[in-house]
Amino acid sequence: MPDPRQSTSRQTQPQISSFFVQSSTTKKRALVSSHTPIDLTIGDSGSDVERQSPIKKLKSKHLECPISQWRFDTSSRGEHSRTASVQDHTSRSRVDLERILLGTGPQLGHVEDRENSSMDADNSQDGDDSDPAFTELRAMFSLIPTKGSRKSREKSVVRKTKSAAKVGPSGETYTPYESQALSFIKDHPGTILMIEKGYKFYLHEESARTASGELGIVAYMKRNLLTASIPVHRKEVHMKKLLSKGHKVGIIEQTETAALKKASENKNTLFERKLTQLYTAATYVDEVGSVDDLDKYSAPPLLCLVESHKPDSAEGEISIGMIAITPSTGDVIWDEFHDTVMRAELETRLVHTRPAELLVPSEGLTKMTQKVLAHFANASHDQGIRTEYFNSALSGSEAFDFITNFYTTKATVSTEELSPDKLLVLVAGLPQLVALSLAHSIKYLSTFSIADALLGVKFFTKFTERSHMLLNGNTMTNLEIYQNQTDFTTHGTLMSILDHTSTKFGARLLKNWIGKPLTNKLILNQRIDAVEEIKYSKSPQLVELCRVLKRLPDLAKGLCRIQYGKCTCQELASLLSAFGTVASAFPEHSEEFHSKLLNDIFSSLPKLKAPIKALLAAIDIKKANSGRKDELWTDPEQFPALDEYKLLIETVKSELDEELKSIRKLLRKPSLVWTTVAGIEYLVEIKKSEDRIVPTNWVVMSVTKSLRRYHTPEAKRFIDELSRYKEALNVEANKAFASFLSSIASDHYSVMRDVVNKLGIADCLLSLAHVAHQQGYVRPEFIEENSLEIVEGRHPMIEALRTDPFVPNTLYIGGDYPRSSVITGPNMGGKSSAVRMVALIAIMAQIGSYVPAKAVRLGMLDGVFSRMGASDELARGRSTFMVEMAQTSDILQNATHKSLVILDELGRGTSTADGMAIADAVLHHLVERVKCKTLFITHYPLVATELERKFPAEVQNLHMSYTTEIRVNGTRDVTFLYQLTPGIALESFGVECGRLAGLPDDILRIAAERSELCRTVTEQRTRRSRTRKLIGAITRALSTQDVTRLEELRTTVRQFTID
Repeated sequence: MPDPRQSTSRQTQPQISSFFVQSSTTKKRALVSSHTPIDLTIGDSGSDVERQSPIKKLKSKHLECPISQWRFDTSSRGEHSRTASVQDHTSRSRVDLERILLGTGPQLGHVEDRENSSMDADNSQDGDDSDPAFTELRAMFSLIPTKGSRKSREKSVVRKTKSAAKVGPSGETYTPYESQALSFIKDHPGTILMIEKGYKFYLHEESARTASGELGIVAYMKRNLLTASIPVHRKEVHMKKLLSKGHKVGIIEQTETAALKKASENKNTLFERKLTQLYTAATYVDEVGSVDDLDKYSAPPLLCLVESHKPDSAEGEISIGMIAITPSTGDVIWDEFHDTVMRAELETRLVHTRPAELLVPSEGLTKMTQKVLAHFANASHDQGIRTEYFNSALSGSEAFDFITNFYTTKATVSTEELSPDKLLVLVAGLPQLVALSLAHSIKYLSTFSIADALLGVKFFTKFTERSHMLLNGNTMTNLEIYQNQTDFTTHGTLMSILDHTSTKFGARLLKNWIGKPLTNKLILNQRIDAVEEIKYSKSPQLVELCRVLKRLPDLAKGLCRIQYGKCTCQELASLLSAFGTVASAFPEHSEEFHSKLLNDIFSSLPKLKAPIKALLAAIDIKKANSGRKDELWTDPEQFPALDEYKLLIETVKSELDEELKSIRKLLRKPSLVWTTVAGIEYLVEIKKSEDRIVPTNWVVMSVTKSLRRYHTPEAKRFIDELSRYKEALNVEANKAFASFLSSIASDHYSVMRDVVNKLGIADCLLSLAHVAHQQGYVRPEFIEENSLEIVEGRHPMIEALRTDPFVPNTLYIGGDYPRSSVITGPNMGGKSSAVRMVALIAIMAQIGSYVPAKAVRLGMLDGVFSRMGASDELARGRSTFMVEMAQTSDILQNATHKSLVILDELGRGTSTADGMAIADAVLHHLVERVKCKTLFITHYPLVATELERKFPAEVQNLHMSYTTEIRVNGTRDVTFLYQLTPGIALESFGVECGRLAGLPDDILRIAAERSELCRTVTEQRTRRSRTRKLIGAITRALSTQDVTRLEELRTTVRQFTID
């Protein structure tokens, strides 16, 4: 260590302020006095500004921080001298600091310093800017523990510091980031939060625990928080998996960029973050064409329910208002309905809409409704159903005021859609419970920034319409309309038979058609006329329509993403190009078709030409495909701020080029160029073998075995400036793009949405025409008479799935034939397949499709009801027989004389006597009172014979034909013919069915003996009963010789003869 007494002879150290001079953009100023504070403010002299070039004016306009005008200048080193007093003060300060750092005590030679300590204090206030900070530094280092009071003083300081910060469970204080994360967790309970930090998203506490279980990632303690993390590029993958499990996910991102923060005043503070995205499965709108969008038949909807109970209604009966919103497609369905204690109507709507999320009040729902919703959520086979609760239900007036305010505000933005008055008239026409559901849906969707899905009021549709029938939930399940009962997919369903659509929005519309067959004969004939014309027409426009549809993306989803402002550049380019293809493919005056429906479709498509032409002229499609939002616009004056930042960026780049020239001169290397390595730009790369001398203030960025890479101070400053301008340009480009999307949604959404609807209808008609081309399919004939005639009909799904031919069946119901048919036959004989065939052909006909038969004539049905199979619902507290009775009750309440009712083995879930009694009573009710078309499958021959005797004109007995053959060992072989034949099957052949199932022979032998014994005993009892009845009738007739008694005797003799 050099002698402190010699410190005065050292070279005078310049002050740090002397190394800063103002930017070269201004004139060189006079040297700053060593004792004068430097003024870092920008001069406001008007003459200086006027003398600046336009580029400099623009740079000063966008300057983030006035300090950036000052640059570090090494040339000023040693140019400023110190006075003798300042040199003495600096020397003494250095000696004192050395003594403190080394822990040495007062020695000889320091006495003078201690004596002049008061002089130091005076000099520290004499204008030296560095002294206060230096004094503070000395005070900090003086806290080094030595002895006595210093030690106790240090302990008290440490104690005060620790008490000021909150200590976490690890025993360490919470970092600013941890405190920030905890505040987010507190503000958003029940949400899995993914917090952006660096190149990862972090999950903490309960979010980390949940993600660890659902995603299979590690959760670990990091300081005070349980933590899990995922890479930024895997965010979408993990988020979609969490959404599919029914979770709500929030994305918290940094709102400050590194370059802009570095130039700001709070550059040393924590990055600001905020919740930028919030998603659930129903509110997440995926990108168009996403590989994860596998279900083309439906998009996840949100269903909001509000319940009301009237005092004068029966016990358990309620009214329900519902609204189902599909944010991905913009479809909105509403309904208000009355429901019984079994909630069959609610269950039907749940099956049709299949919501991914339920929005219900936290209080006020009846227990039965809660059980139905819980059962539906637990029974979902494809994904978890999320249930969201709202605490305070709005009153009718509050809901109307809220809706009025929402639509009034939004209508001023989207004036072309509908005027505020028209919007409010449409909303006011909704029932009160539906309006309550709408208000709560708006409030909920507003938290996700997608409430605009409810702006298209004229596209709202009612769930139940007079123009179509509603297939209830049991019928949908029993007939396997949407999904099969084996693996719960669409394979082997009616949907898979009829779906040959080319687009996703067409497939969704077809699903709606299948679930709601038409009952309006006029609309149905228009649809089937269009299908027939497509089948036989050779129009080039239809060929072109098929070609265009096959190349279209999901336009409905794309429109919604534009409406929500979530559309990307690439998506916009794809959507506008697709709309442009549609608009230009068909002329305004196209050829006339015979079908009104086809003419409506082709006349609406050219309306898209003008708006799409204007939109395509505003952007560069190639630049849009590359994702360059700043280079997107064809008119530079449309967004002038973008050109300003581009000019600034080019200016900085030109300054970097000048800097490169200076470096070439300095290093005497004319071929030197900027190098980019690992994303780091503007590096000076110098080989070690060249042994060049570089300035000491150059920063080494990387070193290899053969070379070094540097950043010069000037280049570093230009790079920072360039980064700021690029990030500012990105911000402005995002604003411009969002403005463009908003203008599309407000000015052209209605026209574009109407075209998408028309294209969906065209896709469905082409799909049904494809079905009509299949061999053995015919056009059904609709008649006024209330009858159903099927000639050689076939089951559409079995025929498609099996290679062996399906045995066709002919059936006549109504008209000149009995309305009800009681079907008996052996087990496995094909009874259920036959009645399903009848129901499916009727449904296909009223969808507007051709049907698999030789001929079909039918009067319009207003409903198809079925009760088949056996299953319990233990979660709802319902046994197998209770479910059977509840489904039967629903049918009896809703069936009319124009309905088709299918009952399969009613009453088998209880004792034989009770089962027969219930089956007989229900069939009596349907025949006598409802007078609907009925197919009744039973294994009770007595029920069949009694009903046919009592209603010979209304009931006919049919059975599935078969043949039997006795083997040598005494067993019977049964051959199923699968043919509906008049008459009754006296046996069910249950033992033979058990043999097919593989039951042991000894069990089957005993079962056959018991069966024969039971049959013999039953027949003997029946004969004795009939004999006694006959004898009683003869006795009464002979004793009185009354005409009534004689008629009774005649009937008894006839029955006895038949038996």
